[in-house]
Amino acid sequence: MRKSYLLLSAFTLFGLIAQAQAPVALARPFVVAFGEATVSTLPDEARVQFSVVTQAMTAQAASTQNANVVTAVLAALRSLLGPNPDFKTLSYSLNPNYSTPRDGSQPVIIGYTASNTIEVKLISDPSLIGRVIDAGIQAGANRVQGLQLGLKDDQPLRLQALKRATTQAKAHADAMASGLGLKTGAAIAIQEGSAVNIQPLRLGVAAADATTPVEIGSVNVRATVTLQIELTP
Repeated sequence: MRKSYLLLSAFTLFGLIAQAQAPVALARPFVVAFGEATVSTLPDEARVQFSVVTQAMTAQAASTQNANVVTAVLAALRSLLGPNPDFKTLSYSLNPNYSTPRDGSQPVIIGYTASNTIEVKLISDPSLIGRVIDAGIQAGANRVQGLQLGLKDDQPLRLQALKRATTQAKAHADAMASGLGLKTGAAIAIQEGSAVNIQPLRLGVAAADATTPVEIGSVNVRATVTLQIELTP
């Protein structure tokens, strides 16, 4: 039993010595480069949000008035956009209005406010924005809550921007390697980042009987790439 133990210890010692004498593989040098690119295009999708807000002495009256106005707004938009427009209800609320007496007693209900917000999506023809705003307001909508522009599918532009950013990062890496008298080898790692930025659009003030002017900006898709690539002699 003692001999086996000594033999095992000897083999273990020889193994440790062999490991200590083995050459340690050094990591290859590398360079980290950054690239970015932006691709711009015109938007092909727009979303307009209308709100109808009505007030009355009773909840029923406020709700009924609101429903009648919203129905008129939707009818006007259908007349402009065709029989199958893309509508969506975003929110609806019906709340009491209070008044606080000067003597500090409990607030009393003096009426009700109903609010209904709908969204209209315009696909492939954002040029209709001004006419849609006019139609909604003329039919009774008293608030334009929001106006958004975008793309139905931004993936092709993202891929294009990523390709350009990668090419730029590789060119930067090549330039840095050349400055050291080296060349670039295989890519070790690559990391992407991207963002969609829409230039702010502007709403002008229309004259009587004129369409509300809307200046549509461009959609910018920006991509960034961080490239880690080996250096070779």
